[in-house]
Amino acid sequence: MSSKSQSSTLLTTIQQFPLSVQSSMFARLQLIAFVLASTYLAKASPFWARDPICARTYVVAPGDTCDAISAAQNVSTYQLGTVNADTVDAACDNLFVDQVLCLGQKGQDCTTVRVVVAGDSCAAILDEAGIALETLRANNPNIDAGCTNIYPGEVLCTSNVPVYETQ
Repeated sequence: MSSKSQSSTLLTTIQQFPLSVQSSMFARLQLIAFVLASTYLAKASPFWARDPICARTYVVAPGDTCDAISAAQNVSTYQLGTVNADTVDAACDNLFVDQVLCLGQKGQDCTTVRVVVAGDSCAAILDEAGIALETLRANNPNIDAGCTNIYPGEVLCTSNVPVYETQ
């Protein structure tokens, strides 16, 4: 059945209802459409995403991953995940195109970063950044005590001062 034929059949079916029922049905459909559109805009549109705490934002593009966004936007993987914990899951596998992400919060936005490459060690990263392990771990609380859980592609905050407030 063609879409024109389906539309005609739907219209004929609706016209068989009394006018008061038709008005009620259309009012409900309009309300549902409004709620769905509003929900989408609230989650995805930069216009609606004016979070006063957010220092900067990024709109997700096709094929984006958290590590790729972090590297391109100079934000640590930890920071990106933390400030978007309400919308991005721990595995960061639920991004969607046009989603607006907060990249950092005002006063707590690390933009001094380094991408971990294959063969990297914390010792090499610490030496290159000129920082202590305590500072690296304060800015990247996801790093374990032995600094053994870093991985290629991860973006680390390498600021020489702690960026985040202590919880």
